Amino acid sequence: HREGLALLTNLLAIPVPMIAAVNGPALIHAELAVLCDIVLASETAEFADLAHVPGGAVPGDGVHTVWPMLLGPNRGRYFLLTGERIGAAEAKQLGVVGEVLPAAELLPRAQALGAQLAKLPLPVLRYTRQVLVHDLRCRMMNGLGSGLAHEALASLTAAAFVAPPAA
Repeated sequence: HREGLALLTNLLAIPVPMIAAVNGPALIHAELAVLCDIVLASETAEFADLAHVPGGAVPGDGVHTVWPMLLGPNRGRYFLLTGERIGAAEAKQLGVVGEVLPAAELLPRAQALGAQLAKLPLPVLRYTRQVLVHDLRCRMMNGLGSGLAHEALASLTAAAFVAPPAA
C-alpha cells in the first residue's frame, strides 16, 4: 500500500515535464508511461492492462483512475475489464499519445522535444508541470488509497470465492 502510494505520488511530484517514448508493447503498468506530459509511441507500441482483471487482480493501483480519465468512463472500464490492447495508431486517435513514429525516429524525437523544453526558463517548466498535473494529483489522492486497499482485500479473499468443481 505504502509503495503503491509513493510510486504515483512521487511520479506526479517530479517538478519538470516528463516525456515517454514507448517502443513496443506496454502491457503491464502502461499508466506510468501515459502519465507523462508528452507521450510518443513507435508504430509497434500497444497499450493494455493485463496485470489486473485479466490476471485475476483488482485494478486499484492507479489504473482505475488513469484509464477512464484518458479513454472516457465507459471505454476506460471496458479497457480494464477486458484486457483490450490498443495499438499506437488508435492510441493517437484517442489522445493517449501525441505522436506515432517509426522506431528509429522515436528516441531522436523524444530527445529533440526534451532539448526544446530544456531551453525554457526553469520556473516556466516547474510551474507548467504543477498546473498540468494538479488535476491528476487530486484524482489520485481521492481514489488511490481505497483502490489499493480493494486490490489487497481481493487478493486476500479471492481463494474463498473460487468456483466449486463442476458436478
